[in-house]
Amino acid sequence: MRHDILADALSAITNAIKSRKSELTIGFKSDLIIKNLEVMKNEGYIGDYSEITEKKGIKIMLNGKLNKCNAIKPRFSVKKDGIEKFEKRYLPAKDFGCILISTNKGLMTHYEAKEKKLGGKLISYFY
Repeated sequence: MRHDILADALSAITNAIKSRKSELTIGFKSDLIIKNLEVMKNEGYIGDYSEITEKKGIKIMLNGKLNKCNAIKPRFSVKKDGIEKFEKRYLPAKDFGCILISTNKGLMTHYEAKEKKLGGKLISYFY
């Protein structure tokens, strides 16, 4: 039984990066994982991904630009003014990588949340 499916998926991606694989298949899926992968693809950190219907999984193509991705536990609440504190904690440098925040307007990067002046819950980070 899985407790945090997003953390399991992101750790599988990190393990595939460390073993220098170009693709990997995750044997489970959820809407949060799909949205997370969509943001990672739009930012250029992974290649394409596709959902596998017969086994209920996801196939992910890695392009070598991703160094690390991880879920943030516990899911801290953050106000619009407090995002920079978590940027310093989770990202290695300024303007390098993304933190995903779940807001009332949907899942977005911390750049978009600061631009729209929104707070929310921290979900994951990648760089």
